[in-house]
Amino acid sequence: MAVTDAAIDRIKQMILSGELPPGSRLPKEADLAERLGLSRNSLREAVRALALINVLDVRQGDGTYVTSLEPRLLMDAMAFVVDFHQDDTALQFFEIRRILEPEATAMAATRMTEAEIAGLREILAELPEEPNVEQLVANDLEFHRRIAAGSGNAVLCSLIESLSGPTTRTRIWEGLTRENALERTRQQHTAICDAIAARQPGVARAWAMVHIAGVEEWLRNALT
Repeated sequence: MAVTDAAIDRIKQMILSGELPPGSRLPKEADLAERLGLSRNSLREAVRALALINVLDVRQGDGTYVTSLEPRLLMDAMAFVVDFHQDDTALQFFEIRRILEPEATAMAATRMTEAEIAGLREILAELPEEPNVEQLVANDLEFHRRIAAGSGNAVLCSLIESLSGPTTRTRIWEGLTRENALERTRQQHTAICDAIAARQPGVARAWAMVHIAGVEEWLRNALT
């Protein structure tokens, strides 16, 4: 593992130095292994590890390339890991969401275009009167995804998306629907959307805080 870690670090340095910029193709395996003073097996392990976290893209028959290194790609690995969290850490993830999402919502209030806001309203209107859990999860994910994207900050957007994926939301909505919390959520989503449309970042931030804190409090009670 120490040799593989060294290989990963050497490739990382080549990317960070600009020698291997995003989209570039790595030298042939034999050439790169010789250049780095590594065995081909160690190099393969390093490439495999970096491909798993979307730093490298291995294309069969074509070669290995550095990905675009966009935040969305690099955060995918974190999103995958988040789904494995246990109930006792769920609240910690919500605490992070409570810090990030209100700020993203405030930023969206100043940066979303009129067309994007109209699309946000369409998401709210698409939810059936009596949705099932799958529809609730899909609608909730898309609503918050568009707001995060509307912040105009790709890193912030990727962080928020990675913190609460479908698995976590399904668990929560299964509980919320049993407590008839749907109407409250509709009202809060509408209030958030209205504040964004009115270009009121402070109000948008406050409603987002209320919304996330409410779900966090429900989860806290459910776990006790």
